[in-house]
Amino acid sequence: MNVDQIINRLIRLFTRKAVNYGVRKGADMAAGKGKPAAQMTKAEREQARKMRETIKTARRAARLTRRIGR
Repeated sequence: MNVDQIINRLIRLFTRKAVNYGVRKGADMAAGKGKPAAQMTKAEREQARKMRETIKTARRAARLTRRIGR
């Protein structure tokens, strides 16, 4: 393995981690409408919790679909 391959592998690894982190943060902000939990009403907190569960289920389904597609 030469230096270019190692560099490319590391760049892909860090890019993938950064993108996943950004997507998760964005999904959390969307689920909570950008409010901290202390400012939400009980109904809003419950809706945010359900949204996070839905997002988690969608991620699992996407992972499963990718595995099946291999």
